[in-house]
Order: sequence, then structure tokens, then C-alpha cells
Amino acid sequence: QVQLVESGGGLVQAGGSLRLSCAASGRLYTMAWFRQAPGKEREFVAAMSWTAFTYYADSVKGRFTISRDNANLTVDLEMNSLKPEDTAVYYCAASSTGRFPSARTMDFWGKGTLVTVSS
Repeated sequence: QVQLVESGGGLVQAGGSLRLSCAASGRLYTMAWFRQAPGKEREFVAAMSWTAFTYYADSVKGRFTISRDNANLTVDLEMNSLKPEDTAVYYCAASSTGRFPSARTMDFWGKGTLVTVSS
């Protein structure tokens, strides 16, 4: 069982930046970030494969950047130009396969970290 622990959430003003980090206890092929806003379903944000292939949701392209450190088993999400609609609990997730990242293909989940963007 792989453990994922997120950090870096908090309160930020619109237009600001925040960096989330996730530490994994084991090596996994795909690492990803999802988010869930109040009253909404969990949605995909970004993912990165072991070979550095990246995926982004259209809503965050150009504003968010995912990166990972395979040696230290970490994945980060740099979030810039934040908007109030980015407010959500952000979850780190990981998969042992290279299947297209979605909530259904992730094998492991962190407990989440809250990001609040004020207007």
C-alpha cells in the first residue's frame, strides 16, 4: 500500500500563487492532482508519467505546472494566476500504470489539502 501525503494548501488572493507538494512512500508510474469543490464532483487537474509526459485539464492550462522528482518520490503542483473558482480540496493521486489519468484509473489517494482563493 502506497501512502500519499499532500502539503502546501492555504488561503491566497485571486491572482496569487501557491505550490502544492505530495510525497509518496513508493514508486508509481503516474502521479496526478485532482480537486473537488464544494457540491461538485472530483475533477482531474494535472498528471505526469514516470517518463515526464504531462496532462492538464483545459481549465488550468497555462496557469498550473506539474513536476515530479522521481528520486525523492514527490510531485508538485505550481499554481499561478489563481481564481476563486480554483477553490477546492486538492488531492494527490497515483497509479501503477500508464493508463490515461482519471479518477477511475488512480490506485492510491492522499487525504487532500484545502486551497481557498479569495476574490
